Amino acid sequence: MSRILITSALPYINGIKHLGNLAGSMLPADVFARFKRAQGHEVLYICATDEHGTPAELAAAAAGQDVRTYCDEQHEIQKRAGEAFGLSYDWFGRSSSDANRRLTQHFAARLEQNGLIEERVDRMIYSVDDARFLPDRYVEGTCPHCGHVGARGDQCDNCGRLLDPTDLIDPYSAVSGSRNLEVRDTRHLYLLQTKLEQRIRDWIGTKGDWQTLARSIALKHLDEGLIDRGVTRDLKWGVPVVGPDGGPRPGMEGKVFYVWFDAPIEYIGATEEWAEATGRTWRDWWRTDEGADDVRYVQFMGKDNVAFHTVSFPATILGSGEPWKTVDTLKAFNWLNWYGGKFSTSQKRGVFMDQALELLPADYWRWHLTAYGPEGSDAAFTWEQFQSTTNKDLADVLGNFVNRIVKFAESKFDGVVPDAGEPGPLEAKLEADVRAGIAEATAAFEAMEFRKACQALRAVWVLGNEYLQEAAPWTAFKTDVDRAAVGVRTGLNLVALFARLAAPVMPASAEKIAASVGAADLSWPTADEPLLDALPRGQAVTAQGVLFTKIEDAQVAEWKEQFGGGVDSINVES
Repeated sequence: MSRILITSALPYINGIKHLGNLAGSMLPADVFARFKRAQGHEVLYICATDEHGTPAELAAAAAGQDVRTYCDEQHEIQKRAGEAFGLSYDWFGRSSSDANRRLTQHFAARLEQNGLIEERVDRMIYSVDDARFLPDRYVEGTCPHCGHVGARGDQCDNCGRLLDPTDLIDPYSAVSGSRNLEVRDTRHLYLLQTKLEQRIRDWIGTKGDWQTLARSIALKHLDEGLIDRGVTRDLKWGVPVVGPDGGPRPGMEGKVFYVWFDAPIEYIGATEEWAEATGRTWRDWWRTDEGADDVRYVQFMGKDNVAFHTVSFPATILGSGEPWKTVDTLKAFNWLNWYGGKFSTSQKRGVFMDQALELLPADYWRWHLTAYGPEGSDAAFTWEQFQSTTNKDLADVLGNFVNRIVKFAESKFDGVVPDAGEPGPLEAKLEADVRAGIAEATAAFEAMEFRKACQALRAVWVLGNEYLQEAAPWTAFKTDVDRAAVGVRTGLNLVALFARLAAPVMPASAEKIAASVGAADLSWPTADEPLLDALPRGQAVTAQGVLFTKIEDAQVAEWKEQFGGGVDSINVES
């Protein structure tokens, strides 16, 4: 079996994440990690909170906290939310960790030694009253293009135009509201990406199995021409810029590295955190000269993060000249939208992870966001579709099958797997069809095509229902108990199998389904193992109650009243 390193894009620290964040990174990474573990592979799934940068300072100030205290609290909140959704991280770290600080400073030093970092003088907004330079997002004012009041110094949220702080009309400090601003010189470090453009292009050229979305975004940035990127900021919170001796760098005292320089390095830093906490080793996961050459590295992220992970972070890794592991497969997702608009953490639009779990258990959301997620194109979350898919897929197809056959076994076969009877042509056809369905689901999971995988799973569950309709053990019981026993035994074995198939997507429900037939094995089924006669005959079975409750129209109306939602601009295909 192989070693697989999985990372999902780091969730930013400024508040609990919404369902769009979950669907576009963390959840598919978890489903894939669970699938590969179930196959017997050694999997290391790493994630962390992304804690540096302007929004963290602003959010902390708004909360009346110092930024360290704010990040401490938010990290725990996000960690608990992930655990409540069943996200099986091996480690959920922090980009503010000592490990990430050391690694970030190490990479910067290596890049500078290789002639890929240089100091430049920039003209930036300085707030006299705040006694600090203001990063772009700290400057607000009126958009010169659309007249929107409250546009940020990097972008207007109203018209979408990219801006420079000096473009704004009547600019003011987002920190204090002061308009006592000046344009002053300040020195910053720049990563000379232009010198690395061909190396990055050649590296991307080796990734023949990347999906079209990830590859097209990467090549778009290269084709438009890379620019040298500033990798430092005038902030108080972040990884400090240091000189060769590890002390303050002359002329750059008080500066920190740009969040998009240090955040991806935290994938490595979090692995070091995991190793320190567990007594394991981390360099054999990341250094190809120390064993990482046999690691398959897979990244998951939303499409807005692709450029940083296919250009900027590789520039850091390749430019270091050291034998670090680079990503093998990058899976990018489109947007999950909220009806006609976008989910938004900052604007509190949509359903957030903690709110979702107050409505229904995690597996309801995990199924819907995986089976109907934004893979091929943007998709829209609507309450109506969520209700429909939950009721049809989970309650009618999977849950109904499990409860139906287990309860019948309890009432007619003393609550055990019956021993009598021999399977016939009906069971032989069922087994062939089920094996084909499992093969289809396996191939789709391997390709990280999660919607196709879930369609294949649902098709296998449908096969079980169709079998029961044809075998009709409740009818056969009246005249041929042995034939009824075959139908029940086959159905109970399907229950155990369905639990194994559901486990990567719905882990909690899978355990409950397996327990109903006295099973605990949630490994992924192999091509040659017995499927329809694997449970010990005579083993006790016990109905677990309703597995999936149907969503009623009244609940949908209540949720729409609470969270909003219309029927316009709906796009659920991808």
